[in-house]
Amino acid sequence: MKRLLAPLVAGLLLSTAACGSDGSSDGAAPQATTITVFAAASLKGTFTEIGRTFEDANPGVTVAFSFAGSSDLVAQISQGAPADVFASADTKNMDKAVADGSVTGEPVDFASNTLEIATPPDNPANVDSLDDLADPDVKTVICAAEVPCGAAAAGLEKAAGVDIKPVSEEQSVTDVLGKVISGEADAGLVYVTDVKGAAGQVNGIEVPEAAKVVNTYPIAALSGSSHPSVAKDFAAYVAGPEGQAILAAAGFAQP
Repeated sequence: MKRLLAPLVAGLLLSTAACGSDGSSDGAAPQATTITVFAAASLKGTFTEIGRTFEDANPGVTVAFSFAGSSDLVAQISQGAPADVFASADTKNMDKAVADGSVTGEPVDFASNTLEIATPPDNPANVDSLDDLADPDVKTVICAAEVPCGAAAAGLEKAAGVDIKPVSEEQSVTDVLGKVISGEADAGLVYVTDVKGAAGQVNGIEVPEAAKVVNTYPIAALSGSSHPSVAKDFAAYVAGPEGQAILAAAGFAQP
């Protein structure tokens, strides 16, 4: 009987070991998954940090990012660019993604932002108000009208009754900020969060009328995602307490 039982026990042990090796039992290594998040340029700093904390909370998951102007991102998505999540700097571009069927579920508003004037630290043009940006001698840079920060700039001009003649119009707010930091521009209209993120590199000047022109940021999982469950988890994480704490520390307001 012992001779008969020994092979049977050995076979059972071998079978148990095999179950553990294919990830079907407790203690197995999590399956490696990478999701790609298309996010507005103004979210680069915060989303990079959120991505790291999300990875820490979800072993085996890697979050890759593509940051650009929201209008450029939604165009890429509609043309079939592989992505799992879209975070826009305005509702207009998210609405476009929803309308063409690129979004699954309902987008969630997770933050808001307003504009501020940024100048080089020494403020060579002595800018201290929005009116100064209407001076043709002041080299001002803003975002192009189709980009959320550009649409906000146009709204700000209308609210303040100011007509700005920019020396250039950029495709993302980070490009505007870069020209101010490099000294190519005397001033630029960027988000409050951009000024805070570039502390020491630019001087920020608040604009009272900016409170009338608020950009709301929505996020959503995309219908073409290869990992829909993880994509939805990431969107929920951004809107949850962990993501909100990181956004608030960067200067974003509640939606």
